[in-house]
Amino acid sequence: MKIRLKFEKTNLIRLIVAMIFAAVLYYKVTFPVYVLAGFGACYFLIKSLEIEINNKWLKLALNVVLLGGSSVMTAYMVQYLLLDAELRAKITDTKMFLNVLCCLVVYVVVQVFTKNAGLTCIISHMALMIFAGINYFVYLFRGNEFIFSDLRSISTGLSVAGNYEFVLDDRAVYVALLSVLYVAFVRKIHVKFEKRLWMAVVCISIAVFCCAYIGTETEGTVTETWEQKGSYRNGYILNYVLSIRDCFIAEPDGYSEEVVTELENQYSGDGESYVNQNIEKKPTIIVVMSESYADLSVVGDFLTNEQVTPYYDSLQDNIMKGYALSSVFGAKTPNSEWEFMTGNSMAFLPSGSVVYQQYISDTPTSIVSNLKNIGYTCVAMHPYYETGWSRNAVYPTMGFDETHFIDDFDQTKLLRKYITDQELYESIVERYESKKANEDLFIMSISMQNHGGYTEKYPNFNEQIRTLGASYSDANQYLSLLHESDKALEYLISYFQSVDDPVEIVFFGDHQPSLNTNFYKGLNGKGLSGLTEDELENLYTVPFFIWTNYETETEEVPITSLNYLSTMALERAGIALPSYNQFLADMQQTIPAINSRGYYSVSSGCFKHLEEAVGEEAEWIDRYQILQYNNMFDKKKQSRVFFPYLQNQ
Repeated sequence: MKIRLKFEKTNLIRLIVAMIFAAVLYYKVTFPVYVLAGFGACYFLIKSLEIEINNKWLKLALNVVLLGGSSVMTAYMVQYLLLDAELRAKITDTKMFLNVLCCLVVYVVVQVFTKNAGLTCIISHMALMIFAGINYFVYLFRGNEFIFSDLRSISTGLSVAGNYEFVLDDRAVYVALLSVLYVAFVRKIHVKFEKRLWMAVVCISIAVFCCAYIGTETEGTVTETWEQKGSYRNGYILNYVLSIRDCFIAEPDGYSEEVVTELENQYSGDGESYVNQNIEKKPTIIVVMSESYADLSVVGDFLTNEQVTPYYDSLQDNIMKGYALSSVFGAKTPNSEWEFMTGNSMAFLPSGSVVYQQYISDTPTSIVSNLKNIGYTCVAMHPYYETGWSRNAVYPTMGFDETHFIDDFDQTKLLRKYITDQELYESIVERYESKKANEDLFIMSISMQNHGGYTEKYPNFNEQIRTLGASYSDANQYLSLLHESDKALEYLISYFQSVDDPVEIVFFGDHQPSLNTNFYKGLNGKGLSGLTEDELENLYTVPFFIWTNYETETEEVPITSLNYLSTMALERAGIALPSYNQFLADMQQTIPAINSRGYYSVSSGCFKHLEEAVGEEAEWIDRYQILQYNNMFDKKKQSRVFFPYLQNQ
């Protein structure tokens, strides 16, 4: 192998072009001048290189080193582009190795078609960096990462791209400059695989082996879709690959068009027989999904200096009240939101997935579309950023007529750093008071006040509640927040008790908070691991109620689940149940609660895993899974009986 420098006039021209490119970047993003100078010197030096390789074994070794080394470099450059130093440090060596293997798969697949290792490296590196660049801007615009399911809405993204400003930071500039140097260097190495067939066989074998290894090693790894968790927990390339995996949901056993048709025939009635309320006027329906609202006594007993939620505990007239299973613990609020609105369950979706960002369709049948089809104005309220969990894209698709996010609320009314429940409820009252005389109103609200974490101290929050005995600061803060929520809830209920028109309020927690593990050990003796199925489900249990300002039967519900609540709300509102809700109402008699962890077996008197179901319980779960699959994944044969969308569209 011979390496020498050869200075040519044409290299000066190339240097000028490269420096103009670098100068433009310098103009857009100010970075140290020595970087600019160093780039110019390195570029000119690389362009002046001449590399001659005659030994065939050296060529082969160089090919291997080039492909392998480039895979490593690309994987680390992707991470460097997307994350700051603090977040980059969070990824484990194991996950980083898997990202390198993902990049290597791209390299060897491209190599099958090019034969030229240098060309392979240029194509593969640039493709992967452009891909990472897309994610760079997607995150900049909406606050979470680009995943495989976003390809379905790429036309929408392109249509609004002009509304955003494309801004680069210094990391992006460094990546761009380094990529230019890399391409310039690779072009100097002229090596080819002489025996193309053997090269293709080897490359395909490597790709298959890497894919099998990645699949085995990530069997229990979930796709992360919140902010930049995918990049710093899994690595961006691997996280994207996992999002591809999660999009392929297999047909459930026994799925067929005939089974769906049979269920359609059974539930094609008008749904009046399910309604036990005779209300002359359709009620205003207000839903409050309260952030991290939970009754921790379901996990275990503990004492506090005063009652945490005295008003909630006192509610006993015209109310259905009890406990419901959520499918999430400590995070991923939108899954609870989705279960409530659609009646579907996370039980049949991959662990860790987030429907709003992975599986939402363009025709999502829900309580929103059903109420809108009978004349309701549907309003969504969430006193936080609209891009959170892609709600700004999901809510219009769901059919909401109005959406209200953080800018529509008084941002001086904060508890810690979040807008208070009181401010949210006052906004609900304000929207109710402004409704037209004959307007039927549905409000879906998601609070923020009690959001984790609970370890920092705030000058605007005086903690009133503390645990007795062993004391944990995060538990004290959380319980004090619930106490404030209780005061706001009293305001909301008291207001609507005094109005003349019928009003129904549905209230439930989205999930339990994530608190100190030792606190949970004090409650259940074990903490968060080594739990029986019953003990585990206690961590997924949240309180709920359906209250009306008109006469309804008071009812205690020992256990249900969030996917049933919208059906129960329609029944109490005197609204005839749509076909899917009719099915859910019947299923609830046999399967009173179901979530991502299992279901409550009436026959056994305990919680079980889904695969443990037998007899009638198994039949109901199977039919439920079939209908949900038909709803979410079988677009060509989706049932119009069970899953109608907006009638005016």
